[in-house]
Amino acid sequence: MHVETLGSGPRLVLLHGSTRPGWVTWGTQKPLADRFTLVVPIRSGYPPNPPLERIDFADQADELLAVLEPGDDLVAHSYGAVVSLLAAPRAELASLTVVEPPAFDVARGDPAVEEFLRHFDAGVPTDPRGYLEFFAPLVGSDQEIPDPLPPLLEASARAAIAERSPHEAEIPLDELAATGCPKLVVSGGHSAAFDAVCDVLERRLSARRAILPGKAHSIPRLGGPFNELVATFVRTTQAG
Repeated sequence: MHVETLGSGPRLVLLHGSTRPGWVTWGTQKPLADRFTLVVPIRSGYPPNPPLERIDFADQADELLAVLEPGDDLVAHSYGAVVSLLAAPRAELASLTVVEPPAFDVARGDPAVEEFLRHFDAGVPTDPRGYLEFFAPLVGSDQEIPDPLPPLLEASARAAIAERSPHEAEIPLDELAATGCPKLVVSGGHSAAFDAVCDVLERRLSARRAILPGKAHSIPRLGGPFNELVATFVRTTQAG
């Protein structure tokens, strides 16, 4: 797992989701380097790591544990948040922030979750452009998909295609709830399915909850409001 760092101060680990590795997700968080050492792992299978035929959230939870140090604050987006929810019970975190994890197993039976998952019943496109055209509307993205695809985006789409479906993850809610680290759950207020997952996590983990609208699933792209939410949460946990 390739890791990049920036800044100085307490370690703030930022784990990306699907299709947008590393600083592509976390570029607007670079101002936080004035207050934190930003530790940005790039999940295996995503460039500059070599490609993989299969990416499994369970394996990546183990890889994340090798990066984490006692006392880290962990912030994770989307698929990376599922990986983090699996790793967190075995880590010594100061805090955990998850941003719209597609951990749909925790909210099975919710109508919005079931409707979201039905989109996958007919199969997911296996070519990079087809996958991006399928995936982007599901998460509320209105970004234009360039033609031709830039090499990084094409490689990242291939990595996303290789990912094991995140709704297969069995999140250890009781173990997570028993950990001492404070937890923050963030959604974008654009999707009833993601809100259903976040509501379950808020309730089962006794987590703090925040809704930041404006960028749909790509909440870190909000920059300032998201950065201050995270920084304030981390400062509060440090003071406590």
